[in-house]
Amino acid sequence: MKDLDVILSEGEGYTVEFKESADKSLPSEVCAFANASGGRVFIGVDDRGRVVGTDTSNAARSRVQDTINQIEPRLNVNIEIVDSIIVVTVPEGTHKPYSCSKGFYLRSGPNSQKLERDSIIEFFQNEGRVRYDEIIREDLPIMERFNESAYKRYIKLAKISDVLEKEAILKNLNCADMIGNKLCFTNAGALFFRTNDEDVAFRHAGIVCALYKGTDKAYILDAKELNSDIVSNVDDTMVFLKKHLRVSYKIETLQRENILELPEDALREAVVNAVCHRDYFEKGARVMVEIYDDRVDIVSPGGVCKGITPENFGTVSITRNSVLASMLYRIGYIEQMGTGIMRMKRAAKEAKIAEPEFEFSGFFKVTFKRSVVQSIDVGDEQAIAIDRQAIKTSDRKRAVLSYIEEHAQATTSEVSNLLGLSKGRVRAILQEMANDGTIEKVGNNRYAYYVLKRSF
Repeated sequence: MKDLDVILSEGEGYTVEFKESADKSLPSEVCAFANASGGRVFIGVDDRGRVVGTDTSNAARSRVQDTINQIEPRLNVNIEIVDSIIVVTVPEGTHKPYSCSKGFYLRSGPNSQKLERDSIIEFFQNEGRVRYDEIIREDLPIMERFNESAYKRYIKLAKISDVLEKEAILKNLNCADMIGNKLCFTNAGALFFRTNDEDVAFRHAGIVCALYKGTDKAYILDAKELNSDIVSNVDDTMVFLKKHLRVSYKIETLQRENILELPEDALREAVVNAVCHRDYFEKGARVMVEIYDDRVDIVSPGGVCKGITPENFGTVSITRNSVLASMLYRIGYIEQMGTGIMRMKRAAKEAKIAEPEFEFSGFFKVTFKRSVVQSIDVGDEQAIAIDRQAIKTSDRKRAVLSYIEEHAQATTSEVSNLLGLSKGRVRAILQEMANDGTIEKVGNNRYAYYVLKRSF
Protein backbone atom coordinates (compact mmCIF):
# COMPACT_ATOMS: atom_id res chain seq x y z
CA MET A 1 0.00 0.00 0.00
CA LYS A 2 1.18 3.50 -0.78
CA ASP A 3 2.20 5.40 2.35
CA LEU A 4 -0.97 6.28 4.27
CA ASP A 5 0.05 9.93 4.75
CA VAL A 6 0.44 10.30 0.96
CA ILE A 7 -2.99 8.78 0.31
CA LEU A 8 -4.64 11.05 2.87
CA SER A 9 -2.91 14.13 1.44
CA GLU A 10 -4.02 13.30 -2.12
CA GLY A 11 -7.66 13.11 -1.04
CA GLU A 12 -10.57 11.18 -2.46
CA GLY A 13 -10.53 10.07 -6.08
CA TYR A 14 -11.64 7.43 -8.55
CA THR A 15 -10.15 4.61 -6.45
CA VAL A 16 -10.19 6.18 -2.97
CA GLU A 17 -13.13 6.93 -0.65
CA PHE A 18 -13.00 8.35 2.91
CA LYS A 19 -15.70 7.55 5.49
CA GLU A 20 -15.83 8.55 9.13
CA SER A 21 -17.81 5.41 10.02
CA ALA A 22 -19.23 2.26 8.48
CA ASP A 23 -22.66 3.76 7.88
CA LYS A 24 -25.50 2.64 5.62
CA SER A 25 -23.80 4.07 2.51
CA LEU A 26 -20.87 1.63 2.74
CA PRO A 27 -22.47 -1.06 0.51
CA SER A 28 -23.16 1.46 -2.26
CA GLU A 29 -19.53 2.69 -2.16
CA VAL A 30 -18.17 -0.86 -2.36
CA CYS A 31 -20.68 -1.72 -5.09
CA ALA A 32 -19.57 1.33 -7.12
CA PHE A 33 -15.91 0.30 -6.93
CA ALA A 34 -16.71 -3.29 -7.93
CA ASN A 35 -18.64 -2.06 -10.99
CA ALA A 36 -15.74 0.20 -11.99
CA SER A 37 -12.01 -0.54 -11.67
CA GLY A 38 -11.89 -1.37 -7.97
CA GLY A 39 -10.68 0.85 -5.13
CA ARG A 40 -10.33 1.26 -1.36
CA VAL A 41 -12.61 2.61 1.35
CA PHE A 42 -10.83 4.15 4.37
CA ILE A 43 -13.15 4.00 7.39
CA GLY A 44 -12.13 6.40 10.14
CA VAL A 45 -11.11 9.29 7.88
CA ASP A 46 -13.17 12.46 7.29
CA ASP A 47 -13.78 14.16 3.93
CA ARG A 48 -10.72 16.38 4.39
CA GLY A 49 -8.42 13.41 4.80
CA ARG A 50 -8.01 13.77 8.56
CA VAL A 51 -7.83 10.61 10.66
CA VAL A 52 -10.67 10.55 13.19
CA GLY A 53 -10.37 6.85 13.97
CA THR A 54 -13.02 4.14 14.25
CA ASP A 55 -13.73 0.94 16.14
CA THR A 56 -11.27 -1.65 14.84
CA SER A 57 -12.29 -4.58 17.04
CA ASN A 58 -13.04 -8.00 15.57
CA ALA A 59 -16.72 -7.35 16.15
CA ALA A 60 -16.51 -4.11 14.14
CA ARG A 61 -14.72 -5.88 11.31
CA SER A 62 -17.46 -8.56 11.30
CA ARG A 63 -20.15 -5.87 11.07
CA VAL A 64 -18.36 -4.33 8.08
CA GLN A 65 -18.17 -7.74 6.40
CA ASP A 66 -21.85 -8.46 7.09
CA THR A 67 -22.80 -5.09 5.60
CA ILE A 68 -20.82 -5.81 2.43
CA ASN A 69 -22.29 -9.33 2.15
CA GLN A 70 -25.62 -7.86 1.03
CA ILE A 71 -24.04 -7.02 -2.34
CA GLU A 72 -25.14 -9.31 -5.19
CA PRO A 73 -23.48 -11.29 -6.60
CA ARG A 74 -21.23 -12.08 -3.66
CA LEU A 75 -18.02 -10.08 -3.69
CA ASN A 76 -14.76 -10.97 -1.97
CA VAL A 77 -13.08 -7.94 -0.39
CA ASN A 78 -10.01 -7.58 1.81
CA ILE A 79 -10.44 -5.92 5.22
CA GLU A 80 -7.38 -4.84 7.17
CA ILE A 81 -6.51 -2.52 10.06
CA VAL A 82 -4.04 0.33 9.62
CA ASP A 83 -3.54 2.16 12.92
CA SER A 84 -7.08 3.24 13.92
CA ILE A 85 -8.49 2.89 10.40
CA ILE A 86 -10.34 0.04 8.69
CA VAL A 87 -9.27 -0.28 5.05
CA VAL A 88 -11.61 -2.15 2.72
CA THR A 89 -9.89 -3.09 -0.55
CA VAL A 90 -12.41 -3.78 -3.33
CA PRO A 91 -11.29 -5.59 -6.51
CA GLU A 92 -12.80 -4.88 -9.90
CA GLY A 93 -15.70 -7.30 -10.11
CA THR A 94 -15.53 -10.26 -12.44
CA HIS A 95 -19.31 -10.78 -12.47
CA LYS A 96 -20.59 -7.28 -13.17
CA PRO A 97 -22.97 -5.64 -12.61
CA TYR A 98 -23.13 -5.63 -8.79
CA SER A 99 -26.03 -4.23 -6.80
CA CYS A 100 -26.92 -3.53 -3.19
CA SER A 101 -30.27 -2.95 -1.49
CA LYS A 102 -30.31 0.66 -2.77
CA GLY A 103 -29.70 -0.30 -6.41
CA PHE A 104 -26.81 -0.22 -8.87
CA TYR A 105 -23.89 2.14 -8.29
CA LEU A 106 -20.86 3.07 -10.39
CA ARG A 107 -17.74 5.07 -9.53
CA SER A 108 -17.47 8.30 -11.50
CA GLY A 109 -14.45 10.41 -10.59
CA PRO A 110 -14.38 10.86 -6.81
CA ASN A 111 -18.09 10.06 -6.44
CA SER A 112 -20.32 6.99 -6.42
CA GLN A 113 -23.39 7.53 -8.55
CA LYS A 114 -26.62 5.57 -8.61
CA LEU A 115 -27.49 4.24 -12.05
CA GLU A 116 -30.95 5.00 -13.39
CA ARG A 117 -32.79 2.85 -15.92
CA ASP A 118 -31.09 4.11 -19.11
CA SER A 119 -27.67 4.09 -17.45
CA ILE A 120 -28.21 0.51 -16.28
CA ILE A 121 -29.11 -0.58 -19.81
CA GLU A 122 -26.01 1.15 -21.20
CA PHE A 123 -23.86 -0.44 -18.49
CA PHE A 124 -25.17 -3.92 -19.33
CA GLN A 125 -24.42 -3.32 -23.00
CA ASN A 126 -20.91 -2.05 -22.34
CA GLU A 127 -20.13 -4.99 -20.08
CA GLY A 128 -21.41 -7.46 -22.67
CA ARG A 129 -24.22 -8.76 -20.45
CA VAL A 130 -26.81 -7.86 -23.09
CA ARG A 131 -25.89 -8.78 -26.64
CA TYR A 132 -27.83 -7.22 -29.50
CA ASP A 133 -27.71 -10.30 -31.70
CA GLU A 134 -29.15 -12.59 -28.97
CA ILE A 135 -32.26 -10.50 -28.21
CA ILE A 136 -35.49 -12.30 -29.15
CA ARG A 137 -37.87 -9.97 -31.02
CA GLU A 138 -41.49 -10.64 -30.17
CA ASP A 139 -42.43 -8.04 -32.78
CA LEU A 140 -40.71 -10.04 -35.53
CA PRO A 141 -42.50 -13.38 -36.09
CA ILE A 142 -40.65 -15.32 -38.76
CA MET A 143 -43.70 -15.78 -40.96
CA GLU A 144 -43.63 -12.06 -41.70
CA ARG A 145 -41.10 -10.89 -44.32
CA PHE A 146 -39.05 -14.08 -44.19
CA ASN A 147 -36.33 -13.95 -46.86
CA GLU A 148 -36.56 -17.42 -48.31
CA SER A 149 -33.80 -16.93 -50.89
CA ALA A 150 -31.35 -15.64 -48.26
CA TYR A 151 -32.20 -18.61 -46.05
CA LYS A 152 -31.69 -21.18 -48.83
CA ARG A 153 -28.41 -19.61 -49.88
CA TYR A 154 -27.14 -19.61 -46.29
CA ILE A 155 -27.90 -23.25 -45.51
CA LYS A 156 -26.30 -24.21 -48.83
CA LEU A 157 -23.13 -22.26 -47.97
CA ALA A 158 -23.15 -23.71 -44.45
CA LYS A 159 -23.73 -27.23 -45.83
CA ILE A 160 -26.80 -27.70 -43.64
CA SER A 161 -29.22 -30.32 -44.90
CA ASP A 162 -32.42 -28.76 -46.21
CA VAL A 163 -34.40 -31.83 -45.16
CA LEU A 164 -34.28 -30.60 -41.56
CA GLU A 165 -37.18 -28.55 -40.27
CA LYS A 166 -36.68 -24.83 -40.78
CA GLU A 167 -37.78 -24.10 -37.21
CA ALA A 168 -35.17 -26.48 -35.78
CA ILE A 169 -32.41 -25.03 -37.96
CA LEU A 170 -33.24 -21.45 -36.97
CA LYS A 171 -33.33 -22.36 -33.28
CA ASN A 172 -30.02 -24.23 -33.48
CA LEU A 173 -28.44 -21.23 -35.17
CA ASN A 174 -29.78 -18.96 -32.36
CA CYS A 175 -31.70 -17.07 -35.01
CA ALA A 176 -35.18 -17.73 -33.62
CA ASP A 177 -36.98 -18.87 -30.50
CA MET A 178 -40.49 -19.36 -29.19
CA ILE A 179 -42.36 -16.63 -27.34
CA GLY A 180 -45.57 -18.27 -26.24
CA ASN A 181 -46.78 -20.19 -29.28
CA LYS A 182 -45.11 -17.85 -31.75
CA LEU A 183 -41.69 -18.43 -33.37
CA CYS A 184 -39.85 -15.11 -33.46
CA PHE A 185 -36.56 -13.89 -34.87
CA THR A 186 -33.63 -12.94 -32.74
CA ASN A 187 -31.90 -9.80 -34.02
CA ALA A 188 -29.26 -12.08 -35.57
CA GLY A 189 -31.94 -14.02 -37.40
CA ALA A 190 -33.52 -10.82 -38.67
CA LEU A 191 -30.19 -9.56 -39.98
CA PHE A 192 -29.61 -12.79 -41.91
CA PHE A 193 -33.07 -14.02 -42.93
CA ARG A 194 -35.53 -11.15 -42.93
CA THR A 195 -36.33 -8.61 -45.64
CA ASN A 196 -35.31 -5.38 -43.93
CA ASP A 197 -34.74 -2.98 -46.84
CA GLU A 198 -37.85 -0.92 -46.02
CA ASP A 199 -37.70 -1.34 -42.25
CA VAL A 200 -36.52 1.83 -40.49
CA ALA A 201 -35.68 -0.21 -37.37
CA PHE A 202 -32.90 -1.97 -39.29
CA ARG A 203 -31.72 0.84 -41.55
CA HIS A 204 -28.71 1.40 -39.31
CA ALA A 205 -27.58 -2.19 -39.92
CA GLY A 206 -26.82 -1.60 -43.60
CA ILE A 207 -23.67 -0.47 -45.38
CA VAL A 208 -23.11 2.78 -47.26
CA CYS A 209 -20.53 2.67 -50.05
CA ALA A 210 -19.19 5.86 -51.60
CA LEU A 211 -16.64 6.86 -54.24
CA TYR A 212 -15.20 10.36 -53.90
CA LYS A 213 -13.20 12.55 -56.22
CA GLY A 214 -9.96 13.56 -54.52
CA THR A 215 -9.01 12.94 -50.90
CA ASP A 216 -12.05 14.38 -49.10
CA LYS A 217 -15.84 14.15 -49.24
CA ALA A 218 -16.46 17.28 -51.29
CA TYR A 219 -17.46 15.47 -54.52
CA ILE A 220 -19.33 12.17 -54.68
CA LEU A 221 -18.82 10.28 -57.93
CA ASP A 222 -20.86 7.22 -56.99
CA ALA A 223 -22.66 5.93 -53.92
CA LYS A 224 -24.74 2.93 -52.97
CA GLU A 225 -26.83 2.18 -49.89
CA LEU A 226 -27.05 -1.53 -49.07
CA ASN A 227 -29.91 -2.64 -46.81
CA SER A 228 -30.32 -6.34 -47.61
CA ASP A 229 -29.30 -9.35 -45.52
CA ILE A 230 -25.77 -9.41 -44.07
CA VAL A 231 -24.36 -11.85 -46.63
CA SER A 232 -25.73 -9.87 -49.58
CA ASN A 233 -24.48 -6.62 -48.08
CA VAL A 234 -20.94 -8.02 -47.79
CA ASP A 235 -21.01 -9.44 -51.32
CA ASP A 236 -22.45 -6.24 -52.84
CA THR A 237 -19.86 -4.14 -51.03
CA MET A 238 -17.11 -6.22 -52.63
CA VAL A 239 -18.73 -5.67 -56.04
CA PHE A 240 -18.66 -1.91 -55.40
CA LEU A 241 -15.00 -2.01 -54.37
CA LYS A 242 -13.94 -4.09 -57.36
CA LYS A 243 -15.93 -1.81 -59.65
CA HIS A 244 -14.05 1.31 -58.59
CA LEU A 245 -10.55 0.11 -57.72
CA ARG A 246 -7.89 -0.25 -60.39
CA VAL A 247 -7.12 -3.63 -61.91
CA SER A 248 -3.87 -4.81 -63.46
CA TYR A 249 -3.32 -7.95 -65.48
CA LYS A 250 -0.78 -10.75 -65.38
CA ILE A 251 -0.45 -13.23 -68.23
CA GLU A 252 1.81 -16.19 -67.52
CA THR A 253 -0.20 -18.90 -69.28
CA LEU A 254 -3.09 -18.82 -71.71
CA GLN A 255 -5.25 -17.43 -68.90
CA ARG A 256 -5.20 -13.75 -67.90
CA GLU A 257 -5.17 -13.04 -64.15
CA ASN A 258 -6.90 -9.88 -62.94
CA ILE A 259 -5.14 -8.33 -59.95
CA LEU A 260 -6.99 -5.76 -57.83
CA GLU A 261 -4.78 -2.88 -56.67
CA LEU A 262 -5.67 -3.72 -53.03
CA PRO A 263 -5.79 -7.38 -51.95
CA GLU A 264 -9.35 -8.65 -52.18
CA ASP A 265 -8.90 -10.96 -49.17
CA ALA A 266 -7.87 -8.04 -46.95
CA LEU A 267 -10.76 -5.87 -48.13
CA ARG A 268 -13.29 -8.66 -47.58
CA GLU A 269 -11.86 -9.36 -44.12
CA ALA A 270 -12.24 -5.68 -43.20
CA VAL A 271 -15.84 -5.52 -44.47
CA VAL A 272 -16.84 -8.73 -42.67
CA ASN A 273 -15.12 -7.50 -39.51
CA ALA A 274 -17.10 -4.25 -39.73
CA VAL A 275 -20.54 -5.90 -39.96
CA CYS A 276 -19.68 -8.65 -37.48
CA HIS A 277 -18.21 -6.55 -34.66
CA ARG A 278 -19.97 -3.20 -34.96
CA ASP A 279 -22.15 -1.90 -32.13
CA TYR A 280 -25.71 -2.48 -33.33
CA PHE A 281 -27.15 -0.67 -30.31
CA GLU A 282 -25.78 2.50 -31.90
CA LYS A 283 -28.55 3.35 -34.34
CA GLY A 284 -27.24 6.73 -35.43
CA ALA A 285 -24.45 5.40 -37.65
CA ARG A 286 -23.84 2.77 -40.30
CA VAL A 287 -20.84 0.92 -41.64
CA MET A 288 -19.16 3.14 -44.23
CA VAL A 289 -16.96 1.94 -47.10
CA GLU A 290 -15.33 4.99 -48.66
CA ILE A 291 -13.01 5.12 -51.68
CA TYR A 292 -10.76 8.15 -52.09
CA ASP A 293 -7.98 8.79 -54.59
CA ASP A 294 -5.31 7.91 -52.01
CA ARG A 295 -7.02 5.39 -49.72
CA VAL A 296 -9.97 3.19 -48.84
CA ASP A 297 -11.56 3.67 -45.40
CA ILE A 298 -13.84 1.04 -43.85
CA VAL A 299 -15.49 2.46 -40.74
CA SER A 300 -17.83 0.77 -38.26
CA PRO A 301 -19.60 2.23 -35.19
CA GLY A 302 -18.63 1.20 -31.69
CA GLY A 303 -14.85 0.97 -31.52
CA VAL A 304 -13.28 -2.20 -30.14
CA CYS A 305 -14.79 -4.31 -27.38
CA LYS A 306 -13.97 -3.63 -23.75
CA GLY A 307 -10.83 -5.51 -22.75
CA ILE A 308 -8.96 -4.83 -26.00
CA THR A 309 -6.13 -2.35 -25.59
CA PRO A 310 -3.56 -0.88 -28.00
CA GLU A 311 -1.08 -3.34 -26.50
CA ASN A 312 -3.10 -6.54 -27.10
CA PHE A 313 -4.92 -5.38 -30.25
CA GLY A 314 -4.71 -8.02 -32.95
CA THR A 315 -3.68 -10.78 -30.55
CA VAL A 316 -6.73 -10.95 -28.27
CA SER A 317 -10.19 -11.78 -29.59
CA ILE A 318 -13.31 -10.52 -27.82
CA THR A 319 -16.55 -10.85 -29.76
CA ARG A 320 -19.26 -8.23 -29.40
CA ASN A 321 -21.81 -10.20 -31.45
CA SER A 322 -21.07 -13.87 -30.87
CA VAL A 323 -24.07 -15.20 -32.83
CA LEU A 324 -23.19 -13.14 -35.90
CA ALA A 325 -19.58 -14.30 -35.64
CA SER A 326 -20.65 -17.93 -35.42
CA MET A 327 -23.01 -17.55 -38.38
CA LEU A 328 -20.32 -15.99 -40.57
CA TYR A 329 -17.79 -18.62 -39.48
CA ARG A 330 -20.15 -21.41 -40.58
CA ILE A 331 -20.17 -20.14 -44.16
CA GLY A 332 -16.47 -19.38 -44.35
CA TYR A 333 -16.75 -15.59 -44.26
CA ILE A 334 -14.63 -15.73 -41.10
CA GLU A 335 -11.76 -18.18 -41.49
CA GLN A 336 -10.84 -18.52 -37.83
CA MET A 337 -12.00 -16.59 -34.79
CA GLY A 338 -9.62 -13.80 -33.80
CA THR A 339 -7.36 -13.90 -36.89
CA GLY A 340 -8.90 -11.07 -38.93
CA ILE A 341 -6.31 -8.37 -38.17
CA MET A 342 -3.46 -10.78 -38.79
CA ARG A 343 -4.99 -11.92 -42.09
CA MET A 344 -5.37 -8.33 -43.32
CA LYS A 345 -1.73 -7.60 -42.54
CA ARG A 346 -0.55 -10.83 -44.16
CA ALA A 347 -2.56 -10.19 -47.33
CA ALA A 348 -1.10 -6.68 -47.58
CA LYS A 349 2.44 -8.02 -47.15
CA GLU A 350 1.91 -10.66 -49.83
CA ALA A 351 0.56 -8.00 -52.19
CA LYS A 352 3.60 -5.82 -51.40
CA ILE A 353 1.54 -2.84 -50.29
CA ALA A 354 1.57 -0.86 -47.04
CA GLU A 355 0.00 -2.56 -44.03
CA PRO A 356 -3.53 -1.36 -43.27
CA GLU A 357 -3.81 1.27 -40.55
CA PHE A 358 -6.22 0.89 -37.63
CA GLU A 359 -7.94 3.53 -35.52
CA PHE A 360 -10.35 2.85 -32.69
CA SER A 361 -12.18 5.16 -30.34
CA GLY A 362 -15.93 5.61 -30.74
CA PHE A 363 -15.53 4.10 -34.22
CA PHE A 364 -13.27 1.42 -35.66
CA LYS A 365 -11.54 2.36 -38.90
CA VAL A 366 -9.34 0.36 -41.26
CA THR A 367 -7.43 2.37 -43.86
CA PHE A 368 -5.81 0.85 -46.96
CA LYS A 369 -3.40 3.19 -48.73
CA ARG A 370 -3.68 3.47 -52.53
CA SER A 371 -0.93 4.47 -54.92
CA VAL A 372 -1.70 7.85 -56.43
CA VAL A 373 -2.06 7.81 -60.21
CA GLN A 374 -1.09 10.91 -62.16
CA SER A 375 -4.25 12.65 -63.30
CA ILE A 376 -4.71 13.87 -66.86
CA ASP A 377 -5.13 17.63 -67.27
CA VAL A 378 -7.20 18.04 -70.43
CA GLY A 379 -5.77 21.51 -71.00
CA ASP A 380 -2.17 20.32 -71.00
CA GLU A 381 -1.01 18.76 -74.29
CA GLN A 382 2.07 17.34 -72.62
CA ALA A 383 -0.04 15.47 -70.06
CA ILE A 384 -2.34 14.16 -72.78
CA ALA A 385 0.73 12.85 -74.58
CA ILE A 386 1.46 10.42 -71.68
CA ASP A 387 1.79 6.89 -73.02
CA ARG A 388 -1.93 6.29 -73.40
CA GLN A 389 -1.48 2.66 -74.31
CA ALA A 390 -0.18 2.03 -70.78
CA ILE A 391 -3.21 3.57 -69.09
CA LYS A 392 -5.39 0.79 -67.71
CA THR A 393 -9.09 0.67 -68.46
CA SER A 394 -9.96 1.70 -64.89
CA ASP A 395 -7.65 4.73 -65.16
CA ARG A 396 -9.28 5.73 -68.43
CA LYS A 397 -12.63 5.65 -66.71
CA ARG A 398 -11.31 7.85 -63.91
CA ALA A 399 -10.00 10.31 -66.52
CA VAL A 400 -13.47 10.39 -68.09
CA LEU A 401 -15.11 10.96 -64.73
CA SER A 402 -12.72 13.82 -63.93
CA TYR A 403 -13.40 15.44 -67.30
CA ILE A 404 -17.19 15.22 -66.88
CA GLU A 405 -16.92 16.50 -63.31
CA GLU A 406 -15.02 19.55 -64.57
CA HIS A 407 -17.06 20.21 -67.73
CA ALA A 408 -20.48 18.89 -66.60
CA GLN A 409 -20.70 16.69 -69.71
CA ALA A 410 -18.61 14.98 -72.38
CA THR A 411 -19.16 13.90 -75.98
CA THR A 412 -17.63 10.87 -77.68
CA SER A 413 -15.31 13.16 -79.68
CA GLU A 414 -14.09 14.95 -76.52
CA VAL A 415 -13.35 11.67 -74.77
CA SER A 416 -11.63 10.35 -77.88
CA ASN A 417 -9.31 13.40 -77.89
CA LEU A 418 -8.78 13.07 -74.14
CA LEU A 419 -7.75 9.41 -74.19
CA GLY A 420 -6.22 9.27 -77.68
CA LEU A 421 -8.42 6.33 -78.62
CA SER A 422 -10.65 5.66 -81.59
CA LYS A 423 -14.30 6.68 -81.31
CA GLY A 424 -15.29 3.03 -81.56
CA ARG A 425 -13.14 2.09 -78.55
CA VAL A 426 -14.41 5.16 -76.66
CA ARG A 427 -18.04 4.25 -77.34
CA ALA A 428 -17.39 0.82 -75.81
CA ILE A 429 -15.85 2.38 -72.68
CA LEU A 430 -18.70 4.90 -72.31
CA GLN A 431 -21.31 2.18 -72.80
CA GLU A 432 -19.61 0.05 -70.13
CA MET A 433 -19.62 3.01 -67.73
CA ALA A 434 -23.29 3.64 -68.49
CA ASN A 435 -24.12 -0.03 -67.89
CA ASP A 436 -22.46 -0.04 -64.48
CA GLY A 437 -24.34 3.11 -63.45
CA THR A 438 -21.40 5.52 -63.28
CA ILE A 439 -22.59 7.84 -66.07
CA GLU A 440 -25.68 8.16 -68.22
CA LYS A 441 -26.24 9.00 -71.84
CA VAL A 442 -28.33 12.01 -72.84
CA GLY A 443 -29.71 12.26 -76.38
CA ASN A 444 -29.10 10.05 -79.40
CA ASN A 445 -26.77 9.65 -82.35
CA ARG A 446 -24.19 12.38 -83.02
CA TYR A 447 -25.88 14.83 -80.63
CA ALA A 448 -25.53 12.52 -77.62
CA TYR A 449 -23.43 13.41 -74.60
CA TYR A 450 -22.70 11.88 -71.20
CA VAL A 451 -23.20 13.19 -67.66
CA LEU A 452 -22.49 11.82 -64.19
CA LYS A 453 -25.22 9.67 -62.72
CA ARG A 454 -25.82 10.67 -59.11
CA SER A 455 -27.02 7.97 -56.67
CA PHE A 456 -28.11 10.57 -54.09
